[in-house]
Amino acid sequence: MLEKGWNPRLPADTLRKDSIEIHPTAFSLKMILDKSHKVPDFKVGDLVLVSTLNFNNIKGPKKLKDSYVGPFFIVALHGTNAVQVESGGELENKHPTFPVSLIKPYQPADKLLFPLRNPSPLAVPPVKESEEKKIKKEIKARRLRGKNQREYLVRYRNPVHEDECLAESQITESDKLLRRFRHERKPQA
Repeated sequence: MLEKGWNPRLPADTLRKDSIEIHPTAFSLKMILDKSHKVPDFKVGDLVLVSTLNFNNIKGPKKLKDSYVGPFFIVALHGTNAVQVESGGELENKHPTFPVSLIKPYQPADKLLFPLRNPSPLAVPPVKESEEKKIKKEIKARRLRGKNQREYLVRYRNPVHEDECLAESQITESDKLLRRFRHERKPQA
């Protein structure tokens, strides 16, 4: 039989024997996990806090950052493991769907326990938008397809203006900024 390339199939009893031995162990591990695991009971419209553990876009030192931001309203539930929130402010650029492990229910402060605590939103000072856009630095360069021209991603000094791609001819003081950009990418020894 083996000389002709035909291998006999294993009897089903040998496979069942192993699966029977594995099954009680898997069942006991499932029971242990189910004791400590609680299914989240979020509903649409609940107020929740979102963990900032994986956020890199919140400015400031890590130890001074809030561990949770919010509260946010739940807009939709995606199964039992994901929640979509109505985000704004710091989370505007983030995708609004978060796993349940990064969410915790919001509990407002009790007025009787904390009479002096007045939750007041911090007023963000208005940033004056200047008419002229001063370029702080160039971040990236790319070559336009089919043209012998480069386009540069520039960052402005005023945080109101967003980063944008400009051609070399549109950049004021381009020779000085381009020299600095090229030196940062490939510094000479």
